[in-house]
Amino acid sequence: MNQFNDPKNMNQSNLSRRNFLKASALAGVGASFAGVSQGQPAMPSIAAASTSDISVTRPRPAGQKSVHDLTTKPLDKVRVAVIGLNRGMTHVGSCLGIEFAEVVAVCDLRNDRAVHAADAVEKKYGKRPAVYSGTENIWEQMVDRDDIDAVYIATPWRWHVPMALRTMERGKSAFVEVAAAVTVDDCWRLVDTSERTQRHCVLLENCCYGENELFVLNMAREGVFGELTHGECAYLHDLRSMLFSLGTEGDWRRDYHWQYNGNLYPTHGLGPVAQYLGVGRGDQFKFLVSTSSPEISLTKYRDEHKPNGGKHAGEKYVCGDMNTSLLKTEMGRTIMLQHTVVSPRPYSRINALYGTGGTFFDYPARLAIDHPKNYGLDAGSSEEWLEEKDLQTMRDKFTHPLWKKLSERAKGGGHGGMDFVMTWRLLDCLRRGVTPDSVVYDAAAWSCIIETSVRSVATGSMPVNIPDFTRGLWKTMKPLGIAEKA
Repeated sequence: MNQFNDPKNMNQSNLSRRNFLKASALAGVGASFAGVSQGQPAMPSIAAASTSDISVTRPRPAGQKSVHDLTTKPLDKVRVAVIGLNRGMTHVGSCLGIEFAEVVAVCDLRNDRAVHAADAVEKKYGKRPAVYSGTENIWEQMVDRDDIDAVYIATPWRWHVPMALRTMERGKSAFVEVAAAVTVDDCWRLVDTSERTQRHCVLLENCCYGENELFVLNMAREGVFGELTHGECAYLHDLRSMLFSLGTEGDWRRDYHWQYNGNLYPTHGLGPVAQYLGVGRGDQFKFLVSTSSPEISLTKYRDEHKPNGGKHAGEKYVCGDMNTSLLKTEMGRTIMLQHTVVSPRPYSRINALYGTGGTFFDYPARLAIDHPKNYGLDAGSSEEWLEEKDLQTMRDKFTHPLWKKLSERAKGGGHGGMDFVMTWRLLDCLRRGVTPDSVVYDAAAWSCIIETSVRSVATGSMPVNIPDFTRGLWKTMKPLGIAEKA
């Protein structure tokens, strides 16, 4: 069957069968979202009764213009506000180490977190930021202020879109934690609002700024891998304990396991690989097929450990232990993307790249190249991973300039320093008024894998087209910032 090669080639009977399967399978997807607290936005619904085909690329509304090269007025200092001071406290800490950043406001539902963040800022600056806390919608007052340039949104997923939309509507850049949105409809809302307001909406994908990711990106841009053909990526992280930990993100993140069966957290692995391949700027996602293993491990862990006195005994989880998605790009390249947070295993994002000139695999970092002597290496064959000394030689040649510049300052920062490097880079782009390394089209393309994977799983792993959020601009857009040659 050649459906994977090109879904458009399916004959009419196959299309009819596909539509029947889709309608039948999606009847049970995202139909009920009980238990949402009053005042909270509802959990995004991947519903059978969707009024639109998610695979369709929507035309740009009149009056909107692209933000692929959006520039803004340069700033002497970038005034920052942060919503959500669990994960967001890392962003506060990064800002405190950047001379051209100023944290002017902090916000959290929990007052103790907001006060803790304000104390840290005051200790650094000698000036206390404005504090917003105590009610679910207090953040609206904060983003309405006129002394903020950028808002970090580090909240539960259901809040990302409404917070980002209001932030842009109020004339500020929105820096949104992953994923930016859960549904394709919400991805389009972010795109349209960014274009209409001409304000940045950037996904806070810190993994794009890791040492190895920048190293591979630089080698790819410098031609070490030759013509790129395939990437592999994942989020493989044992989070079973956290998912039942009260007072943490487990309180809301576990909810998605009883609502959706697909890849619930695609961007950590996919973002870097998408940048290696130039997705959004020279290539574009075309479609995916997705399949999930049975759901066993989260239920087994709950039944064996009876967390929180057994209060979760009635929960029925539907998300398979392992989701595997295969993506095809317009240029014919392929990407394998995986997700599991319930399997006992060491952490990995895989982070692999194949090309006609070499292959890289991470966890641990390994590199094989076709003509090692061209780089002054002792290695004799591309069938072997480079020895450590040769790998170090390649690092000396191709470690990204941004990492070289900031690695010392990033020491002790979150996630091995990548959090600091990301925040420095984003705020530096805003300070200089230049386009960030990724824009709203990337945030949407990487995040929409949640819904497209869920829909593919629900229809027996049928191909699902991925919409083009650039509306064709990927064909002419050039790499920006971190994605260009060093």
